[in-house]
Amino acid sequence: MHSFLKSIGFNNIVTKEEEEKLLDEIIRYSNRKSLVSLSRTGSAQYAEYSCDVAPNIGITVSGQMDEQEHFHRDHYFPFLTPRNVTTTEEVFIGKKSDNDSYGGLCEDYRVGVSIIFHLQNAVDYLKLNRNEETAIQCPTKISGLASEGTILFPTLKTAEDILIANDETKQYAKMMSAAKKGDQDAIDHLVIKEIDTYSSVNDRMKNEDVFSIVDTSFAPYGMESEVYRIVGIIMSLEERINSFTKEKVYVMEIYCNHIIFDVCINAENLLGVPEKGRRFRGIVWLQGHVEFGK
Repeated sequence: MHSFLKSIGFNNIVTKEEEEKLLDEIIRYSNRKSLVSLSRTGSAQYAEYSCDVAPNIGITVSGQMDEQEHFHRDHYFPFLTPRNVTTTEEVFIGKKSDNDSYGGLCEDYRVGVSIIFHLQNAVDYLKLNRNEETAIQCPTKISGLASEGTILFPTLKTAEDILIANDETKQYAKMMSAAKKGDQDAIDHLVIKEIDTYSSVNDRMKNEDVFSIVDTSFAPYGMESEVYRIVGIIMSLEERINSFTKEKVYVMEIYCNHIIFDVCINAENLLGVPEKGRRFRGIVWLQGHVEFGK
């Protein structure tokens, strides 16, 4: 059972039999089918069947198509199609070890940690005749599926605070880039900055709650490399209905650590009332759509 299937409105799928029945329906009613040859002879093809269950939300079933056009399912994943370009930094693409899916890794200095995600458009990648792990400079759109979440009130910030924070982010990105190239002055500056920040946060936490200090955060969660615990500001919000189950889901545009991406969560798994300007705190599985060739 996929851990984030409930995120797109399938809280009612609890048994393996129900899961198999759902995947059969996804293949039967798929509105998109993609194929790419895995060999020069074309004897085997990588195939994807995708079915939308709500606008820009659905399930993709992947596997191989043999010479007799029999589909052999390998894996599946629920998805939320991202709307906005999240980063234009270099992306490292590689095949996963447990199945025929692919993942991406991006180092965006604004975030502070590596962004690791499940690649949504694997067929587009394979059409480039990529047989080995490689790095590509392309725009990348990121989205996330949340298994659970809580709504938090916003922190108090003035217009001047926001401008200062934006300037500090630009400076931090420049310093990180220089440090990666071996600039010792940049490395020393970053170390001192981290010590000052740690000291300042410790002093404030004596009288304040951590969520009144930390506006947004982006941190790896658990043993799965594509899963993160985030705190982000809700920039926009939409309600959508799963056409299969009639369950309500929220799609939120989230501003987190100076990047923007979409997050989908089942309304039943969200504590609190989401509104623009409030913050979302939750556990998300990241996905990415890389704009190859752009």
